[in-house]
Amino acid sequence: MTSIQQINRVFLLACAPFLGMLIWLLFASASVPITTFKLGGSATFSFHQEASTLDNKLVKANVEAVQTKTIIQQYFELYEKSTAEVSGMLQNAAAQAARPGLIYDSRITAKLGSPMKQAASGNIDLKLFTLSESNYKGYALKVNLKSDKGIKLVLGKDKMGSSETTLDAVQRYGAVAGVNAGGFADDSRGRRFPLDTTVINGKYLNGFFPSNNDTIFIGLNKDRKLIGGKFASQADLDKLDPLMGSTFVPTLLKNGSKTSIPYQWQSSPARAARTIMANYKNDQLLFIVTDGYDESGNSGATLAELQDKLQQLGITDAYNLDGGGSSTLIFNGSVINRPSDGKLRPLATHFLFFK
Repeated sequence: MTSIQQINRVFLLACAPFLGMLIWLLFASASVPITTFKLGGSATFSFHQEASTLDNKLVKANVEAVQTKTIIQQYFELYEKSTAEVSGMLQNAAAQAARPGLIYDSRITAKLGSPMKQAASGNIDLKLFTLSESNYKGYALKVNLKSDKGIKLVLGKDKMGSSETTLDAVQRYGAVAGVNAGGFADDSRGRRFPLDTTVINGKYLNGFFPSNNDTIFIGLNKDRKLIGGKFASQADLDKLDPLMGSTFVPTLLKNGSKTSIPYQWQSSPARAARTIMANYKNDQLLFIVTDGYDESGNSGATLAELQDKLQQLGITDAYNLDGGGSSTLIFNGSVINRPSDGKLRPLATHFLFFK
């Protein structure tokens, strides 16, 4: 017999009495009472009593836990309900706050009629309308700028002294629409420069030029709001935070009222193709481009007629941009107006619109 077998044998002999007792207890029918022990002096300790007390506490704790869970669930349900109600109230309030603006926009749009073309994106909303007046025909481009990316003022071929048609600029930049901007002056070498003060991306391209011979600055500030008028110093213009703009003549409306038209602009020419930049009180822009069949002054619109039309449309401020053969309106790659030169004129500056 090996040593391991001997150890096992001793172990079995030692455990046999205990195994027998365990088997007897399992099958015995008699119950073993649990007695109460004295713990010094008169104090006693009962296993039954303590177990019962502990059980009662556990039952109570379970009931309280269930109640707490129920209360927490009720609070969460109330919170979710309140959040939904508040969200609904905020949405309703936002809708109510926007309602006057929507009503106003529908009213000014109704005065223009039904749009012949339109385009919309996160940057801009464009609506193109026709104007059929007794003495002239034209087009109105209503512009709602939603971001700085919706509009740019650009130089012809992006270079001082260069020029290109508005259609070429639109195609080169991939713009959805374009309108001619300010006046220009040619030098002896045939280079075409923007007239007087011109601002692109907040920078003065060729310095500041005080208003002279009724010239006015026309553009947008850094909040995309229309600014314009006569400025004697750069400091005066800087107060308006100009982002972009060009120069021409004259102001047509200020705060909804007609302004005096310089005499030479009443008759030289009396009628012509025109380009107008204007705004509504909600800061949406309106560009009007009228047709003129030649440069003789016998076709197109007078500035006085356009003042009347602008007031009828509910315009706040309006400024005259370069006109005649310069007047150009491009939409979705097409020339909308009839250029009075019989073809598009290369220009120094253009307003472009982007989706």
